[in-house]
Amino acid sequence: MSVTSSPQLQATQRHTALVRITHWLTVVSFLALLITGGEIIISHPRFYWGETGNSGTTPLFKIPIPASRDTVPSGYNYVMPDQNGWSRYLHFEAAWVLVVTALVYGVASLLNRHFARDLFPAPADRNWRSFRNVFARYLRRGPPDPAESHAYNVVQRTAYLLVIFILFPLVIWTGLALSPAFDSAFPATVNLLGGRQSARTLHFFVTDLLVLFLIVHVAMIALAGFWSRTRAMITGRTASPSERRP
Repeated sequence: MSVTSSPQLQATQRHTALVRITHWLTVVSFLALLITGGEIIISHPRFYWGETGNSGTTPLFKIPIPASRDTVPSGYNYVMPDQNGWSRYLHFEAAWVLVVTALVYGVASLLNRHFARDLFPAPADRNWRSFRNVFARYLRRGPPDPAESHAYNVVQRTAYLLVIFILFPLVIWTGLALSPAFDSAFPATVNLLGGRQSARTLHFFVTDLLVLFLIVHVAMIALAGFWSRTRAMITGRTASPSERRP
């Protein structure tokens, strides 16, 4: 007579050291960029299109908040505390941490085939049915597929590829275009964006998309098991249930 014991947790490899280190560096630098970017926007919460834009120019749109400078018309009779000095300095420093981290991650992931092995969807998953099945499970709040304990599903892979190869390059490009030195050295790349003010507006919208990705990403982690997923990104290993045979 055999006796079956309760499931036993078996640790399996989930993330390499490269992925974990670059992930947390990206998290810290991106949060620093969000905080400092918000302070920079408060100094002039108006957005324009083209090469130039100032307090006397009609904006493309504006954020309905008080500015931190009394020379910027905002419709409010008071100004916010001006934190523009330190926020611009830290924004610049955090941006370079993000750029260097992205370069290290990108080059290493090409060399060790991390992109091909872990992120590009398998041929069998490159269809609408695979996407529909994942979204259907999300909507009915079903348990994660056991395979996701050691691999990303097709929706996760696609989202990460969009962030890595489209949104991150765009946010870096539009951010560099705001630098007068970059504008002088590579004017053609700034002109492709429509000018420095256009680059600032695009930078704002691309950042919004990255924030949306971050919110959805954290929500999916919470649904899948926040502490287990976070522990895996710290230690590199995840626990998956396995049946212990008698």
